[in-house]
Amino acid sequence: MKHYKNLSELHRDNGFPPPEHPLISIYQCNQTCSIGDRAFTSDFYMIGFKKLKSGVIKYGRTRYDHDCGSMMFVKPRQVIEMTGLEMEENGFLIFVHEDFLAGHILHSEIKEYHYFDYETNEALHLSPKEEQAIWALYDALSTEYQNNQDEFSRELMLTNIGAMLKYAQRFYKRQFINRTSLSGKTVSKFNEALGAYFSKGLLQTKGLPSVNLMAGQLNLSARYLSDLLKQETGKTAIELIHIFLISEAKNLLIGADQSVAEIAYHLGFENMSYFSRLFKQEVGLSPMQFKKQRLN
Repeated sequence: MKHYKNLSELHRDNGFPPPEHPLISIYQCNQTCSIGDRAFTSDFYMIGFKKLKSGVIKYGRTRYDHDCGSMMFVKPRQVIEMTGLEMEENGFLIFVHEDFLAGHILHSEIKEYHYFDYETNEALHLSPKEEQAIWALYDALSTEYQNNQDEFSRELMLTNIGAMLKYAQRFYKRQFINRTSLSGKTVSKFNEALGAYFSKGLLQTKGLPSVNLMAGQLNLSARYLSDLLKQETGKTAIELIHIFLISEAKNLLIGADQSVAEIAYHLGFENMSYFSRLFKQEVGLSPMQFKKQRLN
């Protein structure tokens, strides 16, 4: 299964123009716009606006219901597949690398929007007025994206994306009176348990979460949990734990006035060298190199 770590490769494989920014891209597409013809995963949040006449979209291992909807939302490292798509009118695609959110309030806020999760398999249906609101935000985002970027560009782009997501939250609440549950929801429960472990401060008191611990909270064996997660996301349980920790580490390195050692302790690492090795293994830079690069 193809996994995209950078936007340039995703654009190149799908015949899109090269991205204007290494961590965010937007693409306004015509009635034949699609992303490949086979399952893939990525390190990006994806927001799509398109009214489909035909075709199949699968999110995880579950068919995504787009019969009367026009927006969809995908978060990093989730299996997505689009085949035989034909649209009624033009749409757009927005890709945001998770690193683009580090140190910004949207890094935390975006995790609260459950429409990125497997439990939500219905596309968002928009009224004509709601469509106008979304297109207005897209146009504002596009203006900033296409301009010569300066020190204000990132904040302005994230402000428009944040507003778009808040509108989507409002529109989904209006739409979802009865929500259909999905079979492929293990990863959502797993991430929720990880988030609770972090928010309760258990990383400092109990240390790093183990696969056995997380499996016990979900009433599964460790091996079965990893098998389910591997099927749904292409990642094992320990890989997802590492991804969660590194994501939080990136946010703290950019947004918190703490030393690398303090951040490592905050995340439950008793061994500073282990934290540094894991971070460099996942990111390609040491924690200090990452912090200096982003701040500069």
